[in-house]
Amino acid sequence: MSSTRTPLRPLARILQARSKGENPDAIEKENLRIRHEEMRDRSRLRAEGRLLVLGLCFVSAFVVVGLRMGQVAATVPEEPRADASGTPILAQRADIVDRNGRILATNRVTHSLYAQPQEMVDPLHAADELVKIFPDLDRERLIRDFTGQRKFLWIKKKIAPEQQQAVHDIGEPGLLFGPREERLYPNGKLAAHILGGTKFGREGVMSAEIVGQAGVEKARDAYLSDPANGDKPLQLSIDLTVQSTVREVLYGGMKMLDARGAAAVMMDANTGEIISMVSLPDFDPNSRPEFFKGKNPADNPRFNRAVQGVYELGSTFKIFAAAQAMEIGLAGPGTQIPATPPFRWGKFRIHEFEGHNYGPYLSLRGMIVKSSNVATAYVAQQIGVTRQQEFLKSLGFFEATPVELSEAPSGKPLLPPKWSELSTLTIGYGHGLSASPLHLATAYASVLNGGHRVEPTLLKREGYTAPGPQVVRPEVSAAAREMLRAVVSDPAGTASFAEVPGYRIGGKTGTADKPRENGRGYYNDKTITTFASIFPADDPKYVLIVSLDEAVETAGPRPRRTAGWTAVPVAAEIIRRTAPLMGLRPEIETAPQAEVTLTSSH
Repeated sequence: MSSTRTPLRPLARILQARSKGENPDAIEKENLRIRHEEMRDRSRLRAEGRLLVLGLCFVSAFVVVGLRMGQVAATVPEEPRADASGTPILAQRADIVDRNGRILATNRVTHSLYAQPQEMVDPLHAADELVKIFPDLDRERLIRDFTGQRKFLWIKKKIAPEQQQAVHDIGEPGLLFGPREERLYPNGKLAAHILGGTKFGREGVMSAEIVGQAGVEKARDAYLSDPANGDKPLQLSIDLTVQSTVREVLYGGMKMLDARGAAAVMMDANTGEIISMVSLPDFDPNSRPEFFKGKNPADNPRFNRAVQGVYELGSTFKIFAAAQAMEIGLAGPGTQIPATPPFRWGKFRIHEFEGHNYGPYLSLRGMIVKSSNVATAYVAQQIGVTRQQEFLKSLGFFEATPVELSEAPSGKPLLPPKWSELSTLTIGYGHGLSASPLHLATAYASVLNGGHRVEPTLLKREGYTAPGPQVVRPEVSAAAREMLRAVVSDPAGTASFAEVPGYRIGGKTGTADKPRENGRGYYNDKTITTFASIFPADDPKYVLIVSLDEAVETAGPRPRRTAGWTAVPVAAEIIRRTAPLMGLRPEIETAPQAEVTLTSSH
């Protein structure tokens, strides 16, 4: 916009000045001075405005730079990456807890170590220092990688905080860290075969996917890796305190009896919940072994003897023959059974252990107490092939257990290729059919809890659970429990060492010769010993199975390899120490009246 300029010599003022006798030139000088002042004021205002704008620009620039520097200082350095489309890596994984909410598996933040060789200042020095921190690294290979054409190199997928600090102290800009989460098992070897372990799936510089590798981690991987369950831990049925006690006792027994391996399963007899499951030898899932150099797969510490180990379980099977005989009305507890050895079937002969002869007859109860092979074979023959198959199938002996472990499908029982009458005879007393300790625990719970079928589970069951199908009548279940109680309480029983004061324990021993690895016959001096027990015997709350591989008791004049001398004492010690932990109060037997002394009238 243009402004009207004032004339330096306005005519009206000139005429007025002349009429008054004033000098007209003074008017021109005055107007010139005013014009110059106006021009100076406008120039000053324009300069001040420019300075203000420039100052604001400088202040804004300093603020932006300062904020960016603060952001960079507060974040982890990372390599420049081009944006790429794809599924993001979800590293978060739900915790696993025991039945009381105690942590079994969780996550922790760690770092990976990688290199950008083109950014390195002194590759040789970096290689030398890294080998000092990580002795398993190959110095020559590191130098080749650092000085070659590679632009990216993984050095360690997981490093400890102290290792990270040591690498940081090297001061090499080409050595970088990437944050990630890893699975942590704070209890080490405890419950190793249940938890299994994890590994990294898809990996990026800034994160890595955690996937289940074995055990419940793999079987329940979908739940654990679902972001919606990040704050909802997977609650198992096991009790961490009981698990620790069972492992401690079982490990001590295995070492004392020089056993090759051992397994124990403790199950709630009414719900099928597994309170404890131990397999020895075991491993630490924090550093799960990837390779096994031994010849026998059963010696692999990753092998779960409780679920994958299928063995002939010996005389523990005799209670099934007795229960089925009572269920179908073939015999009662007092029915006399022929027991004169040997039992003849064609060219085959069935004898008693160590040549015993229990007389011409045994009651069905006596058959279990004395663990007679001959009487059991006779009962099994009367039951017959078809009915025996149907009964054992109803107890779960024809399929792998449905427990929530990735290894469970591999623990399918070994059945006779041709189930003949001879097979029925030998299976009656525990030979000719191989099953896992978990199968045995499930079957004992089903027959002895009142006769309701249970399914084994490692997940805690909340609230009421409807009873399963009836496999035997309640009165048959009660009679079978009384027989097992007699095995422990009767001086003639094979499990008298299982007696624990205050707890009514019932159970059955089983000693089976171990088959040779080549499948040709059995060893004469190697056994699988098993003790299957229930407690309290009159109203079972829990089932406990203890199995020992090649155990031998050497305190006596000759080595003893039967379950009564090996598995039974170990099981008794487990019950003695764990029953109070599970809230079972011992039953105190009152003294006779004559033995009571009155010490005070108050």
